[in-house]
Amino acid sequence: MPEVSPQNRLNELSAQEWLKFTKSWFVHNPPPRKKDEKLHPAKYPENMIAEFIKFFTKEGGIVFDPFLGTGSTLVAAHQTNRHGIGIELQEKYAKIARERLQVLESQLKLDAQGSALKAKQLVLQGNSNEIESLWEKYSLPQLDLVITSPPYGPMLRNKGLAAKGREDEGLDTHYSEDESDLGNAKSYDEFVQRLVDIFVAIKPKIKEGGYAVVVLQNYMEKEGFKMLAWDFAREMAKHYEFRGERIWCQDNKTLYPYGYRYSFVLNVHHHYCLIFRKSGQKII
Repeated sequence: MPEVSPQNRLNELSAQEWLKFTKSWFVHNPPPRKKDEKLHPAKYPENMIAEFIKFFTKEGGIVFDPFLGTGSTLVAAHQTNRHGIGIELQEKYAKIARERLQVLESQLKLDAQGSALKAKQLVLQGNSNEIESLWEKYSLPQLDLVITSPPYGPMLRNKGLAAKGREDEGLDTHYSEDESDLGNAKSYDEFVQRLVDIFVAIKPKIKEGGYAVVVLQNYMEKEGFKMLAWDFAREMAKHYEFRGERIWCQDNKTLYPYGYRYSFVLNVHHHYCLIFRKSGQKII
């Protein structure tokens, strides 16, 4: 095992592991999704999330995902022996998350002392717009890390070739018709503001010096290219300390002939893992 410095206050990584994680880009190609996971139109990979969790927390830390989906963040928390809390608006996705975690918990192995791993995962079906009331209702603790991939606004409603493929398979192409769903915001600007407002409400629940990692993507609409990751980062930096981004690249996605023969249209095969820190310093 690589040696871990006793002065390491953030995580349990060796110097070599720490250094490798600080590279500003990485390639990660998610494995094929299982049948129940495919229902969700925008799942992100557990083993990638686990790397972020291991960097920004120690074992026994508390991880939170305000847009849980089918439970990837809590699966990663389970795998890394961290406690996890997730909020999911839609009951059908919350149900899948609970079922996935029940399977994992039934497979727990005993450690050398004969006691089961102690990390607990909590799936809440609710609305992340109501952070304060949820914290009060469930007596939730302070957080070490928030990590999530929020709805990408109206992006999922674009009738592109990828969406058509999911539609043909009878799979969800967007999350819901619920007005509380951020993906149904009436405008792009409203979506960005509502998303930032949720993170402003979450901030008091994060321990001083704790981190938030938000995975977002820029995307094309008929009206033009939407700089979602950059617009969100600019607004969030008014409330959190922006620490930079790690660019998640995928090189196994299908290339579609968008704009062929008449215009340059990007095949977007990367995401921005935006990293923010709760700092005691007042941010104007």
